[in-house]
Amino acid sequence: MSISDVFTEKRKNWNVLLNLRKSSSADTCECPGCHQNIETEQLRESMWICPGCHYYLPMPARDRIAALGDDNSFRELYAGVRPSNPLDFPGYEKKLADNRKKTGSYDAFVCGTIKIGNQKVSVGVLDGRFLMGSMGTAVGEKIARLTEHATKRKRPLIIFSASGGARMQEGLFSLMQMAKTAAAIERFKKSGGLFISYLTNPTTGGVSASYASLGDIILAEPDALICFAGPRVIEQTIGQTLPEGFQHAEFLLEHGMIDRIVERREMRKTVYHILMMHQ
Repeated sequence: MSISDVFTEKRKNWNVLLNLRKSSSADTCECPGCHQNIETEQLRESMWICPGCHYYLPMPARDRIAALGDDNSFRELYAGVRPSNPLDFPGYEKKLADNRKKTGSYDAFVCGTIKIGNQKVSVGVLDGRFLMGSMGTAVGEKIARLTEHATKRKRPLIIFSASGGARMQEGLFSLMQMAKTAAAIERFKKSGGLFISYLTNPTTGGVSASYASLGDIILAEPDALICFAGPRVIEQTIGQTLPEGFQHAEFLLEHGMIDRIVERREMRKTVYHILMMHQ
């Protein structure tokens, strides 16, 4: 299988899993599960879970942070760290500009500090709406800085992942972030820090193969796709049919790869209980 086939497979998997299509009205979205048009405000109130079929739609980073933390407790860090175009990849600047306009963020990773039950924690969220949540140099730098910030202040670290993997427009500069983020997490854990890695749909590629799999506690949302390469790529490579549900959160829980599946509405309460146990 060629490199082109691999990227095509990733794009297809992402489109199927995260197809948040806009309807004719800018204030509604079409649910990929039941294809019903739902008002954006209603989705926000339901934590981006379809009220009809309970499909988990992609949750914007700032909405997730607001749902996790105490009211008005979020303080953003490193907002000025922005991606460049180190390889002069054609059209990359326009893609970045379009995604900034769509998400309101300069890159896919939003991070800072919040309070959960008055306990201060460092938190970061990959926003899958920004170039598929891919990890480039700016994302890797912000993850490393956030981890070092938590290390110095001896605070728990929580990172939510939703990613198609390394950012292809940045080539090897993007792949280097795998080692960079993993090393930062390792230093944090050696200092005695608690790292909660929260995997959402999908967490794939270089993100799943680096920091996202290094949590002291690994949580996942229901039916989240968690893998390095997609199922079709693996089947074509090994020439075998994979088990049903392979690479989804429930399969990984059954085989000991994650610690717990947590419904989105239980996210705050579950994280709070974990923090209290490790206080």
